[in-house]
Amino acid sequence: MPKISLAFFTVAPIYVIIGMLWGMYMGSTGDHSMAPVHAHLNLLGFVQMSVFGAFYALAAGKYSEQLAKLNFGLSNAAVVIMIPVLTLLIAGGEEAPPLPLIIAITFGEVLAVAGMITFLIQVLKVRKAS
Repeated sequence: MPKISLAFFTVAPIYVIIGMLWGMYMGSTGDHSMAPVHAHLNLLGFVQMSVFGAFYALAAGKYSEQLAKLNFGLSNAAVVIMIPVLTLLIAGGEEAPPLPLIIAITFGEVLAVAGMITFLIQVLKVRKAS
């Protein structure tokens, strides 16, 4: 299995364990206010990373190593930035969020989209090679 696949498959269970524990906490306290953050963590952290890992395992040798590393970096940076910032935004309630939080969440979203565009480029590259 390619190292990049193992990298994605290493971070995916870490993210989902955090998400599962968070879900258990929400269930036990009855406070589901952070459900959108929990969902983002599970989707971007576990599902997306697992899909990327599987793709790179199946497409071994047909993709760009540099783009794969970029995909890994962008996607993980997006999760690491977006989840805490989204938590702070939701915790702030109805108040207008401060500009630094708005900038940070937008940056995280841009990183997530950039990671997905990088992945799309890889898929098209593999498709062309097949």
